[in-house]
Amino acid sequence: MINHKLKYTEFIKSEAKRLGFLSCGIAKAGFLEEEAPRLEQWLNENKHGQMQYMENHLDKRLNPTLLVDGAKSVISLLLNYYPETTQVDDTYKISKYAYGQDYHFVIKHKLKELLYSIQETIGEVGGRAFVDSAPVLDKAWAAKSGLGWVGKHSNLLSKQVGSFFFIAELIVDIELEYDTPVTDHCGSCTACIDACPTAAIVAPYVVDGSKCISYFTIELKENLPNEMKGKFDDWAFGCDVCQDVCPWNRFSEHHNEPLFNPHPDLLTMTKQDWEEITAETFAAVFKKSAVKRTKFQGLQRNINFLKE
Repeated sequence: MINHKLKYTEFIKSEAKRLGFLSCGIAKAGFLEEEAPRLEQWLNENKHGQMQYMENHLDKRLNPTLLVDGAKSVISLLLNYYPETTQVDDTYKISKYAYGQDYHFVIKHKLKELLYSIQETIGEVGGRAFVDSAPVLDKAWAAKSGLGWVGKHSNLLSKQVGSFFFIAELIVDIELEYDTPVTDHCGSCTACIDACPTAAIVAPYVVDGSKCISYFTIELKENLPNEMKGKFDDWAFGCDVCQDVCPWNRFSEHHNEPLFNPHPDLLTMTKQDWEEITAETFAAVFKKSAVKRTKFQGLQRNINFLKE
């Protein structure tokens, strides 16, 4: 007797590899019992700041079977974005994930292709693709499917490839072979906690989102708080400090996704270039980049805050 679940699972994982995903893990869809009380406490303590959307669709956020009719499996996928070269020293910095084209579009395209391949080969499969914009606890699902563990900085970590990757999901209505979680390998290390410029990692595995540089420079729409002056370590969009200092990231290898390559001017921009950036230059350098989320005015606000 053919084990269809195994056959389908092997096909999905080989297709994910063909499409350039770093790794693929699968977990049984259902209610996230362990995460529910943690998420509720985090929200009750206002650690999401003004990210009001985190409070929406809590039921769906904790249970993907409410997002996709008949959902049986959550396929988690990782896509590497670690760049070959980084910005020059002594400049205003942006998160490495925003160097190239906006990951939402790049990954969505790959996910749709994967879902199409699944439907072509397996037949009637209902499912939806998710990239960071829907109420899905992607790190929890990736950990459940054995792709890594959630580190003390609250990012997903893998012994093999570190943490410089995007996480995305396909939630489908077929049963597959499920992976098992891996163990935590942070040990007694506190590198991320010690290095965080704004002390946003308030306890191991707990990040106060409202203190995070990424929150201030991307999510916060009003003026940046004066008490944070001098604490941003020259980050103008996002922040990579907790990942940069993590020992596991010495295993990061640079990506091979051409769409994630930066605009040639980006890496050589000096502080003066950033301070004198025009709307035209912004539009050219960040044409399809995630940096456009903060808009030209937002980037100017952040740079003015850094240079004062």
